[in-house]
Amino acid sequence: MKKIMISLLLAIIMPLELLAYSEYIIPGGENIGITINSKGLTVVGFYKVDDKYIGKETLKVGDIITKIEESEVTSIDEMTKTISSNIKDGKINITIERNGKTIETYLNIIKEGNIFKTGLYIKEKINGVGTLTYIDPVTKIYGALGHEITMNETNNIVEVRSGNIYESYVNSIDRSANGTVGSKNATINFKSTLGTIVENTKKGIFGNYKVNMPNTEPLKVADFDEIEIGTAYIYTTIDEENKEKYEIEITKKEERSIDTSKAISFKITDKKLLEETGGVVQGMSGSPIIQNNKIIGAVTHVVVDDVTKGYAIFIRTMLEEGEN
Repeated sequence: MKKIMISLLLAIIMPLELLAYSEYIIPGGENIGITINSKGLTVVGFYKVDDKYIGKETLKVGDIITKIEESEVTSIDEMTKTISSNIKDGKINITIERNGKTIETYLNIIKEGNIFKTGLYIKEKINGVGTLTYIDPVTKIYGALGHEITMNETNNIVEVRSGNIYESYVNSIDRSANGTVGSKNATINFKSTLGTIVENTKKGIFGNYKVNMPNTEPLKVADFDEIEIGTAYIYTTIDEENKEKYEIEITKKEERSIDTSKAISFKITDKKLLEETGGVVQGMSGSPIIQNNKIIGAVTHVVVDDVTKGYAIFIRTMLEEGEN
C-alpha cells in the first residue's frame, strides 16, 4: 500500500545559560495556540492592477521583502507608510530574500485615488494550533510540534522574528478517515501568553516558557534502545482543555534514522480516541509519547492511507535541538 504522509500543523531555543537539557522533563499534551511574526513580508500571491499583474514583473511567490528604500519593514502597515513616503515615478526600490540570496530590485506601484496598489498579496504572520511536547523544569525551555511550521502558500519554513504560544481550547473535532485527515477546531486565548517562540526548525518549535510550571510530574527521558515494540501512550487534548492519556502501539523504530521526525512508527489502538477522532488529526502533532513511565517521543505525521497510523520524533532529538 502506498503511504502518503503529511505534517500535522493546522501552520527555538537560545538558553540564557549553557545548560544541557534535564534527564527529567515535564510532559505536555496541552493544546496551544501559535503566532509567529516572520522576518520580512512574504509574497504569497498577485492580483491585477489596470488589468496587469504588476507585481510579477520583478517578484515571485515566496520572495521575502526585507527593506524598502533601505528601511527595514516587518509589517504591512510599515510597508504602506514607507511606500507613501518614498514613491517616485511609479517605482520603489526594495530588498528581498529569494532562495537564501539577498537581491536588490524594484516594485511597480500604481496610485488609485489615495491608495497605492502593489499587485501583491502579502503575509506578515502565521497563526495556528498544535500540541505542547515538553517543558524542561530547569532551563524552562519548551518544545512543541516535532516538525517545522511552513507557510501554506509557499511551503517554505517560516523564519522567526518573534512569536508566542498561548492557551488554546478545543471546540470540536473533524474526524479523520482514510484518505482525508481531520483536524482539531480550537480557540486561541491571545490574552494568555504561555511563552515565547525563539526558533522554528524541522524538529519543532522551541522557546522559553514564561508562566508557572504545570502541576505534572516530570518523567525520565528515554534512550532510543529503551523504546520497545508494543504498548505506549500519548498525552493529547481533544475536549476543551482536558489533557488525557490514550493507548497506542509502537510498531517500528528506525535505528538508522534517529535524527528525523519519523524515527518511530505507531498505531492508535485506544477505542475512545478512535471514536472521537477517527485516528491521527491535524493539531495533534507534538503530543508526547510515554512508554514504561518514560517519555520517548512526540507525534509528528499521519499516514493518509491509514489514519490510525502515524510517525513520531525521538524525544532526545527534540531536546538536543532545543539546546542549540
